[in-house]
Amino acid sequence: MEPIARMLKGNRRTVSFLFATAVVALLVGDELASPVIFQYLRSDSPYAEVEAVQEDATPMHVPATLDLPSQRTLSLNLGGGNCKWQPPVYAVPNDIDFYKTVIAGFPSGDKRMIFIQMEALTGWPAKDEWDFEHIGMSNHPFIKANYPHHEGIWGWEDEADQVVMMVRNIRKSMVEYHDILWDIGYAKTWEDATLFLDRLYSERPPLSDFLVWRDERVLDEVDWYGWFIDYYMEGGLLRDIFTHKKTTKHHWDMLMMPTVYTRAELDYDLIVGADTVVEDAYDPHCATVTEGCAPVAVISAENLRDYTRGKAETALIGNVLKRDSRIGDYVIEQETWDCIWSELIENGR
Repeated sequence: MEPIARMLKGNRRTVSFLFATAVVALLVGDELASPVIFQYLRSDSPYAEVEAVQEDATPMHVPATLDLPSQRTLSLNLGGGNCKWQPPVYAVPNDIDFYKTVIAGFPSGDKRMIFIQMEALTGWPAKDEWDFEHIGMSNHPFIKANYPHHEGIWGWEDEADQVVMMVRNIRKSMVEYHDILWDIGYAKTWEDATLFLDRLYSERPPLSDFLVWRDERVLDEVDWYGWFIDYYMEGGLLRDIFTHKKTTKHHWDMLMMPTVYTRAELDYDLIVGADTVVEDAYDPHCATVTEGCAPVAVISAENLRDYTRGKAETALIGNVLKRDSRIGDYVIEQETWDCIWSELIENGR
């Protein structure tokens, strides 16, 4: 009987060990499938029924960074002002209510420097206006726009809530604008431009090509540059591109089709009349933007890249995003903002 007793005793230990292992596995599996913090925040815990009885309880606000369905790659706060840059997650869920920002700027006005800051601060990506128009609508919270310049299009329908404008030195803008046009073969349509995307920033255009374009186009583009800034700073007030006089909706609609009409056919005196008194009229698109077309902030491209003033520009961008919790909840802690600037500007992330 003694050997049998020892065997039974050993089996009990084995059974106990296996039982304990199974319990741990179940608990760990349950935690991985539905973490405790998620259970409590989302009322999926066993205590949900008890808490539900307390009808007068204050609803709990769940920060976006703890909301598992909304979690994504985010630049990491390593503490002490240190950080680790992470790229955004490019697949944007359609069920998140973002407060969306148009990043407006003259072509080659360094808008990219704003949207990569916003991507690094929030973990969410930007999308170009033409991609909205031709690829389709999506829930991207940051919209890169050249509109109303002839290189732009209002492709995002009524999805915007606020505007941030980027302003860059006009000489640098003109040179890089030509360089990009050269890269894409001076394409006139989105379809043609996409055929040359692999050439972007691949080589420097010959000086002779730039000089030809400069002599033919740059004075007109200077008019477009000032007119573009006026458009946003005046909240979408309709003005003629070349005289900067207030204009009519009919004339504006013609101006928005520069490949259809020549400059002579768009002449202000011809279409509107030199002595016509024009009342203030605004671009109807601006009525679809929650806060209108007037920018909530103007960012300097030169300041953003400057090693003395740049961090203050990143802070301005961060504070713009914090204005509304629908995007502000995704912004990384302010103590990391200087580090984010360094990662992007100094380290070239």
